[in-house]
Formats: sequence, C-alpha cells, structure tokens
Amino acid sequence: MPGESWRWDPSLYAGSAAYYARGRLPYPEALADALTAELGLDGSGRLLDIGCGPGSLTLLLANRFEQAIGIDADADMVSAARGHAAEAGIANTRWHCLRAEELPAGLGEFRLITFAQSFHWLDRPRVAAAALGMLTADGACAHVHATTHQGRADGPALPFPRPPHQEIAALVRDHLGEVRRAGQGSLPRGTAGGEDLVYRAAGFRGPRRIELPGRVVTRRADDLVAAVFSLSSSAPHLFGDRRAEFEADLRRLLRAAGPDGIFSEHTHPVAVDLWLP
Repeated sequence: MPGESWRWDPSLYAGSAAYYARGRLPYPEALADALTAELGLDGSGRLLDIGCGPGSLTLLLANRFEQAIGIDADADMVSAARGHAAEAGIANTRWHCLRAEELPAGLGEFRLITFAQSFHWLDRPRVAAAALGMLTADGACAHVHATTHQGRADGPALPFPRPPHQEIAALVRDHLGEVRRAGQGSLPRGTAGGEDLVYRAAGFRGPRRIELPGRVVTRRADDLVAAVFSLSSSAPHLFGDRRAEFEADLRRLLRAAGPDGIFSEHTHPVAVDLWLP
C-alpha cells in the first residue's frame, strides 16, 4: 500500500472523472504499436486494464484484441469509460466497477494485463499474485510508467508559453496544505515505489522494457484546469466550499502566464515494463 497510515477510500478520485480525459495527455498511438510488435498481438485474446480510469489506455488498445475489459474502483470513472467507448464506436469493451483486490472476480484469462498509473494505489502483492494467475501461458503484464497531467520543465524552445506548473503546485498547497492529500487521508511520503520487487515476489519474470520518446503538445487553459482536478491530490472534493475560489485563483494564474490561454510543453517519455509469467 502507499503508506502504513494511509488506507484507500472511495473518495480518492471523487469528482475527477469529469476532468480526467480532458486534463490528462493521451497515451500515444506508438504505445499500442510497440506493444503489438513486442507481443505479437493479432486481434485475438483479451485485455484487462486494471485501474482503467475513463478508459484512456483501454480504448487505445482495444482494437488489438478480441475483447478489452477495464476495471476501476471509482463508479464515475467506469461510467465515463463506458461513455467514451460508445462515443468512439468501440464495441468490444466491457467495464466493471471493481476494486483490484477483488480479482480474479470470475473474469477469466487474459493475453495482456495492464497497469497504467494505478499499481501504486493497490495492495500490490495481492493484486500482482492475482494478475499472474489470470494470464494465459503466452500472456504478459505491462506496467506503464507515464506522467500525463503535465509535461517536462526543460527542453527546446516552444511556440507558446510553458504552463506554470510550479506555481500551480504552490497554489494547491496554499489551499490544501503542504502535505499531499489522498482521499480522506494524506501521503506525507508519497506513493510506494519498488514495484520490481513486488512483481518478482509474485512470480513474474523480467522485465523487458519499451521506451517511447516525448512529443510537443499544445494545451489550453481549460485543459490545465482539468489536469489539476484530475489528480487525487487536488480532486474537486478536497476544496470543499472553497472550490470556486480555488478555480478562480487558478485561472488568474494561467491568464498571467499565458494571456492568450494557449500553452506548449514537451511530454514526458513513456516507458513500459513487460513482466512474463
């Protein structure tokens, strides 16, 4: 778990689902292509995306499988994923509001199981062991390392101002305090690392790593506001009756940094560790 004193509760991402798809940078199509090449995906088999959120990765990969299943503990995230699938006309998906700790939950076997920015929230030894038992003999588990709410602070010149991420973080601390919030608790030391040890202890072999470079993206002020509210550490419910005040302060900050409301940034690279049974 992220910390001994922290316990998951249903409010972790309360209110964030409405902002997630807009506020988070999408995973690149190159990620799907790289997994297809590395694993020989051919449209057969099944995908399980654990902690799928609004389906950002599930929907990117769905056409590489016969069926794609996404699970998430947040009912609003699952509803958003279902809506995004319908809007995109992707019919081979199923969605379940389900905690990962409840797996295998009768879901069957899978060619690929993915964790994208979700593993650190889970009872990792328990979930890793369950995932291993749900893989087909030729299957793999993909742990996606990505930062999608903001880009890098460095890099070559850009056509528009960089988003003022440091100032945004300071504004969040002014409203919510210095200690990182998470649901009804806090994470003074952040989330847990050392996932390699967890996967190996569960019986996985590997990893084989895939690395993808970043890219330049353009973002609007509304995208950056959505990015802030998409985070567990600044989810809308945490601001209580000061939420409108915080958003007004945030928009003033963004207008000062980019009067035209347009920003550019370099995305972080994406890395995937492939773990095999």
